[in-house]
Amino acid sequence: MQQSTVFDCTLVTLPKNHQLNGNLTSVNNGLEVPFDIQRVYYLYDVPGGFSRGGHGHKDLQQLIVALSGSFDLTVDDGKVKRTFHLSRPNIGVYMPAGLWRELDNFSSGSICFVLASHKYDESDYFRDYEKFTEWKSLK
Repeated sequence: MQQSTVFDCTLVTLPKNHQLNGNLTSVNNGLEVPFDIQRVYYLYDVPGGFSRGGHGHKDLQQLIVALSGSFDLTVDDGKVKRTFHLSRPNIGVYMPAGLWRELDNFSSGSICFVLASHKYDESDYFRDYEKFTEWKSLK
C-alpha cells in the first residue's frame, strides 16, 4: 500500500434513495467501499480558519464524506498534492493507505464523516511530514 499515489484516490458516488419526504444513503462493507469498515468517526464544530488531519497512515484506508456543509481534503503522496472539495452527502473520496492528508476550509455547520478500514492504532500514524516522506522514499 505504501506505493499509493494521489491518483489512487477516487470519488465514490454513494447510492441515493430519493423520496418525496427526503433522501436516504446507505453504505455497505465491500460494496461502496473497497474495504470492511472497522471504525466510523466524524469531525464537527471545527472553528473557521482551523485545519484538521495533518497526518498520514501506513495501512489505514478511508472513505471521507461531507455529511453537511463543505470542506477541502488535500491528499499528498510526498511528491504530488491533490485537493478535493467535498460538499455533497452522497459523494466521498476513497483514500488508500500510504498517503498524507489535510482537511481545511470548513464551512459553518460542516460535518466530516470518515469510514475507516481499521480501529484506531497510533502506530499506524505519521504525524511528522518529514518522517512520512522518508518512509515513502524507501518504498
